[in-house]
Parts: sequence; C-alpha cells; structure tokens
Amino acid sequence: MSVEADYYELLEVTRTADDAAIKSSYRKLAMRWHPDKNPGDADAEARFKAISEAYDCLKDPQKRAAYDRFGHEAFKQGMSGGGGEQGAGAGFSDLGDIFETIFGSAFGGGGGRQQARRGADLRYDMEVSLDDAFHGKQAEIEIEVSAKCEPCDGSGAEPGTGTRRCNLCGGHGHVRAQQGFFMVERTCPTCHGRGEVIEKPCRSCRGEGRVDTPQKLEVNIPPGVDTGTRIRLAGKGEAGPFGSPPGDLYIFIHIKRHNVFEREGTTLVTRVPIAFTTAALGGEIEIPGLDGERIVIDIPAGIQSGKQLRKRGAGMPVLQARGRGDLVIEIMVETPTKLSARQKELLRELQETETGDETPQSKGFFDRIKEAFGG
Repeated sequence: MSVEADYYELLEVTRTADDAAIKSSYRKLAMRWHPDKNPGDADAEARFKAISEAYDCLKDPQKRAAYDRFGHEAFKQGMSGGGGEQGAGAGFSDLGDIFETIFGSAFGGGGGRQQARRGADLRYDMEVSLDDAFHGKQAEIEIEVSAKCEPCDGSGAEPGTGTRRCNLCGGHGHVRAQQGFFMVERTCPTCHGRGEVIEKPCRSCRGEGRVDTPQKLEVNIPPGVDTGTRIRLAGKGEAGPFGSPPGDLYIFIHIKRHNVFEREGTTLVTRVPIAFTTAALGGEIEIPGLDGERIVIDIPAGIQSGKQLRKRGAGMPVLQARGRGDLVIEIMVETPTKLSARQKELLRELQETETGDETPQSKGFFDRIKEAFGG
C-alpha cells in the first residue's frame, strides 16, 4: 500500500484553481519552506522539494491534464500495465510500442502472440471523518471484484483439459487482410490474440478465468489525509483474463463535514462567537482540539468581528511528514438580545459617558458623513 500526497493539497489550492492562483500559492509556500530560511530542518527541505515537484507539474498544461486524469500514475513507467491506458509520462520502450499503441498489438514488440492483458484498476470512494483524518485509522471495506477462478486456476479451461492452437490465426494471435494496396493485420477474433483456444471452457467461470467475488480488505488511513488523497492497494484490482496479473485498487478519500472545524489544507478554521463585553474588555476562550487537548485563546481588548487569531501547530497533521498546520479562530462579536432591567440601566450609564473616542471607526464614519453633507 502506498499513499501519494495530492499536488493540489501540497500547494493549498483547489483543483479548479487557475495558473495565477497556483503560481501565487507556490511562491508563498516556497518562501516559507525554503531551506535557506529553515537551516538544518530536514522536514522543511522535504516539504520544499514536494511543493516544487507539485508546481513543476501543475504549471505545465499538458502535465496538469495528465495528472488530473491519471494522478501520479501518469508519470510512472509501465502505467498501461500491458493493457491499460497509456499515461502522459510513460515512455515507449521501443518503436514497436508506438505502432502497437496506434495500430494494435499485431505490430507491437516481437510480432508474435498478444501478451495477456493486465486486469483493470478499480476505484473505491471512502468517506472519512475529520477526526479519523487527524488520527488515522485502520478501516475494513468490502467490495465485489473479479478474482482468479480457483477451479481452473485462472486458465479458463475445465480442470483436466487444456488448450489447442487457434485454427484461424495458426497460433500467431493475429490475422492479415488485404485492403487495396495495403496488408492490414488485426487481432485474431477467435483467440483474441492468445494464439490458442480453450478446448472445454471451465464451468465455474465460463472460460473467462475469473469470477466476481466479494472481498474484505484492510485499508490503512494515515494521519493527514484530505479529500482527493489516493491510497493504492497494489494487486487488489480486477483479475486479469486467463491468469494474467491483476490491476490495482485505488481508494479515493472524501472528508465529511465537521460540526466545529472547516479544513483548508493543513489549516483548521473555526468561527467563535463571543460576548460584546469580552470583546471590549478582553479575556480568554477555550476550544477543544481534535487531539483531545484544550486550546486556550487570549482575546485582546477591543477586538472586532472578523478578526482572525492564529494558533501555530494546532491544525491538521502533514501527510507523511512531521508537523501540523495552524488553527485559525475567526471572532464574531455577538450583540446581546435579552437584557435585564439592571443591565439596560448600566448600558445607558455607559452610553451617557461615551465621547466617541471609544469607537473610532464609527466616529470617523459619521465625521465623513458630516463633511460630505455640509455638517
């Protein structure tokens, strides 16, 4: 099992972000994590390399398109696995691979039988709570997937029987046909490129060599995963036909909405209402963190609605790295709606002592009103 950090998550942008937004976010993050600003910090150096790699991909339209379609597999050799789609970054091993991609397997490689196709990759969408994304968890999933037929061991032939050479193609796996001045080779429609046919198909799989079977799989969810994170389970995809290798299973993570926190990359954001007396006089508030610890936030006197306070290192874990993001608390000053007679009396006394200097924004606004309308 392997987990690869999402490039968009590394650059703290959405998948719909334009080039300017991606470039701006990269510059900000590169400045923050540059090794020169973090001497001797191996984690910062690793983070800088990761965001540089992500930007190098997403700034290039062709690379970005390939990444959006195939993810990290787009830039790995052998993505097609002998039968899957060819990624933008996967190279052709020789000239025959080019002809094989354009015209089919009859022109590929050694010109012999078609190689057994690898099984298809599968996708599984998993919802994960923010708490589980913070701590990580071991999850069990159940899927129905094509697996190798046990009675015939994936061969597709009834036990005790075998295969014979295909009469149509003579065992070559492809047939030729004349079209005008050209000789065209195609995959044999009888043996489908194998060069041989099954004498007696297996009754369990009807000659396919694979059957649909429910499977329970263990998935390790590491701390720091986010929506869009992919977890690869190698060899847990669909079985290939006639005993050929299976594909992979990709777990796509989706984070459920949390009642208190919103997530922006590794940053947690929460909006906290406070009494207007606390806003005026200052004080402190406590917030329960996802790690179970109580987070104490000092409220400075005179704070206004919309002001953001930041608690360093109290956010989400960084995926596959040490350290955590920040917690951002956005203050909302709440005006009281239910006051006792005594409270109203005290507020009127306060009002009578006001000079306007206590609320400079209001005073400045009405001063401008007077100037604009001649007093």
